[in-house]
Amino acid sequence: MATIDIRREHALSKEEARTRAEKLAQGLEQKIGIRWKWAGDNIEFDVPSGAAKGATGKVSVEPKTVRVEIDLPFLLRPMKGTVEAKVKEKLDKLVSGV
Repeated sequence: MATIDIRREHALSKEEARTRAEKLAQGLEQKIGIRWKWAGDNIEFDVPSGAAKGATGKVSVEPKTVRVEIDLPFLLRPMKGTVEAKVKEKLDKLVSGV
């Protein structure tokens, strides 16, 4: 069960949603060092080091929704609210076209 589970509806084409999700993953790779890969319509990721070490999750790109699931390691769970707010902000930008 994911520690964080957020869905957002979108009006993008599935291909555009995938492109934006990939750009987001690339940005997080540069910023916090996530490792990610596509698995079908999902981006699976983990964080091997740094402040978010041990976090894992996936971004599912569906025809009308994007879903982000993140499992936070025990030591990061007290920061769930902060992480969740940041994810919501990034996801809202992803689906709104900003």
